[in-house]
Amino acid sequence: MHLRFSAVCDDARQTPTGRIDVHGVYHDLAAPGFPAKQERLVVVLVLEWDRGDHGRYLFKADLEDDLGNVSLTVEGETEVHQSPPDQPPARSPLIMPIEEVIFPHAGQYTFRVKVKGTTLEGPGIYLMEAAEGQASA
Repeated sequence: MHLRFSAVCDDARQTPTGRIDVHGVYHDLAAPGFPAKQERLVVVLVLEWDRGDHGRYLFKADLEDDLGNVSLTVEGETEVHQSPPDQPPARSPLIMPIEEVIFPHAGQYTFRVKVKGTTLEGPGIYLMEAAEGQASA
């Protein structure tokens, strides 16, 4: 199992054909001071499963700073259906909108995804302090 795709963005939607439309991907935010609050962000993860994986799996995504302190946790469950050998491996597209995210301080934050006893490094956001007129967080 591995993380096929990950992003932090303004919005994402799965289309009827199974594609994911992702809008406003970003990697950093500026805030006039800390703690800083981001009103809304969307985390997109696509987990690609091993051929033998099937059934229900719990997952957890922790937003951690560079010292390992957790700012927030998102938990969920996904159903994995075994793919035929002539088809791509099973994938779970996870689109998770999160409201009012608090960033305690400037620096690097990374989503760490835990599933099946494995931790996968997901998307990151770098928070920086900016002059008041230039803030985006």
